[in-house]
Amino acid sequence: MGAVMPPPACVEHRLSTYSDGPPVLGCGAWFKNTLCVIRNGEAYVSRSVGNLDNAAACLAHENAARELLDWLAGVGNVPPAAIGHDLHPNFHSTRFALDLAQKLGIRAFAVQHHHAHIAALCAEHGVRQPVLGLALDGVGLGSDGTAWGGELLRVDGADFERRGHLRPLRLPGGDCAAREPWRMAASLLCDMGRSAEIATRFAAQPAAAELAQMIERDVNCPPTTSMGRVFDVAAGLLGLCPVMRFDAEAALALEQAATGYITRHGLPAPLAEGWRIDGGVLDLLPLFAVLADLKGIDHAGHGAALFHATLVAALDDWTGQIAALSGIRIVALGGGCFFNRLLSAGLRERLQRRGFTVLEASQPGPGDTAIALGQAWVVQRILEEL
Repeated sequence: MGAVMPPPACVEHRLSTYSDGPPVLGCGAWFKNTLCVIRNGEAYVSRSVGNLDNAAACLAHENAARELLDWLAGVGNVPPAAIGHDLHPNFHSTRFALDLAQKLGIRAFAVQHHHAHIAALCAEHGVRQPVLGLALDGVGLGSDGTAWGGELLRVDGADFERRGHLRPLRLPGGDCAAREPWRMAASLLCDMGRSAEIATRFAAQPAAAELAQMIERDVNCPPTTSMGRVFDVAAGLLGLCPVMRFDAEAALALEQAATGYITRHGLPAPLAEGWRIDGGVLDLLPLFAVLADLKGIDHAGHGAALFHATLVAALDDWTGQIAALSGIRIVALGGGCFFNRLLSAGLRERLQRRGFTVLEASQPGPGDTAIALGQAWVVQRILEEL
């Protein structure tokens, strides 16, 4: 009777992972949190409980975990063999996972955020061989303790290596910069030696006059390799979204402006010499220098389209160079930035033209709702090696 029990009500996605292993639980990320159980080669991913920044979401997270555990007990009377959680020690999902593991007498394993993004694609597509993963999102704690978000990873089951990353950007004011794209634009102006422009260019922002000094003195300006912040730089320089009212507003505004321009004028050619690659680090500073100087009636639309065209070409070049060194011919595209259709479609076309097999997310999608799936899949691979 137990074997035919339907999944619990909290489950939104059910998919095959094409690999057997003991039942495991993934506790997900901070943003758009989900949980995932993998059992008998199938993954059951819960609907998102939202961001774990409030008591209601945290309680919903815990309730979903209990539903999944009760279901596991009902279908096989077997608790999970292990639990996967994010690398960040202060997430509610991490603390809950560690506490739950202790209560159940099982092991808990930390899985780096971007490793989990790429692992989720491996799980969905049933890929067990090494892949080159391009993980592009807003933020995730890196294994070096800094904020990652623009990463090229070699992922081989339970293991990953960071083969490349975006040139680090400074976040003036820390988390404030992730909500105010004008700050990210100001940061890049400083990097270009143009800090004197900040006060006038962003005169509508009360903190503009002081921000240049903060950046030049490197006070409260933690580094990040986030692709999300790269989109913020472009939106800030083009005046499309100085301050965000909701998550990813700047990136959406940039994509919409680019789409409108492309509809009217076609896709511009990528900016010649718009990027540099050195030692696996992709530097988009030449592109930003051009965007900062665009003028004209539709400079924002033109700049947004030029940004997308050049970014896709740069990522293609970067991925191709790293792949040539590794010999890997499978590229997985993970992270919330791939909700951007201009980015995902453009990069897919270029990579396939090079002969790569490209893995993209179908369910539960490329964003953080896939993290729990990736965590659970990695934990199963860890258990295989023990």
